[in-house]
Amino acid sequence: MKTRIQELRKQHRLSQEELANAVGVTRQTITSLECEKYTASLVLAYKIAKYFGLTIEEVFDFSEVEEI
Repeated sequence: MKTRIQELRKQHRLSQEELANAVGVTRQTITSLECEKYTASLVLAYKIAKYFGLTIEEVFDFSEVEEI
């Protein structure tokens, strides 16, 4: 899933470690999200969006997600 995490993190001059600590995950999780190797849980997506003061939809691109 495409995200704006890296873009937002750089705009706020945050390291992956700083963002990870702020939302309660490891740096490796942030790396995996930025490289699109991992899809965030709803809880993590909410925490990241809330941290940046955005909605989940503004951070994560759901256009490529298969409908059930």
